[in-house]
Amino acid sequence: MSSNSEHKSGFVNIIGNPNVGKSSLLNAFIGVKLAAITPKAQTTRHRIFGIYNSEELQIVFSDTPGVIDPAYKMQESMMASVKEALSDADIFLIVVEIGDHRFKDERILEKVKSSNVPIILAINKIDSSNQNQLEMDVEFWKDYFEDKAEILPISVIENFNISTLLNRISELIPIAPPWFPKDQISDRNDRFIVSEVIREKILELYDQEIPYSVQIEVETFKEEAKLISIRAVIIVSRDSQKSIIIGKGGAMIKRLGSVSRKSLETYFSKKVYLETFVKTDKNWRNDERKLKKYGY
Repeated sequence: MSSNSEHKSGFVNIIGNPNVGKSSLLNAFIGVKLAAITPKAQTTRHRIFGIYNSEELQIVFSDTPGVIDPAYKMQESMMASVKEALSDADIFLIVVEIGDHRFKDERILEKVKSSNVPIILAINKIDSSNQNQLEMDVEFWKDYFEDKAEILPISVIENFNISTLLNRISELIPIAPPWFPKDQISDRNDRFIVSEVIREKILELYDQEIPYSVQIEVETFKEEAKLISIRAVIIVSRDSQKSIIIGKGGAMIKRLGSVSRKSLETYFSKKVYLETFVKTDKNWRNDERKLKKYGY
């Protein structure tokens, strides 16, 4: 490995509206699935570091929750992590969706614009639009950022311009020693990954308010040579939600356990034994003490 004087390391903070592809982009950079991804908004709840390593480079990507107007205390915590991301970036990576010129909180974009930090704006989902729209969007964002932002069209789903984006980020990263061990790919532990996988499957399998009312607690995580045994508790806000999670005759929770286990086996490359239980913790999303207990 080269000396630390030649090594480059820094923080790239990813900011954008809900459901523009921030988590998908993070996962594409790192090459493994760290963050929950679904077509539903507000999928990401926590600030997650994904760490890209090469011999002479370490990029710490920070995936933040989508910018929203908070409706309850859990969402206030989510937005606090977005604001925290404004203070420690070496590069801002703004992700927008093609055709969308609105930002949920203009103050955040204004703070990014007024900083002295390099800005890259990625226009995602260009595969779903056309050249005219793209040209209009490029002009709009060039004007908005007063030519302070580098603009790059991308499609995460088609893997278009992802390596180009990564190369440009690598060029802008400052010279510094690595912040994390070079074999580390996230600041989150295996229990967090388990909870994200289960929560992602709940987002996919259940409708309406249910996915946004759940919290996953991994009570046990026991890894052996050929098997990982996991006991996870799904916490809901109301008893009525508990019965929906379980389903008639336990059918839904059985299905949830099955799809979650398969994803976990893919991630860990090992057999997984997964037990899931459901319990009610009334109004946990609006209780500061409970939110702290659950890591918000």
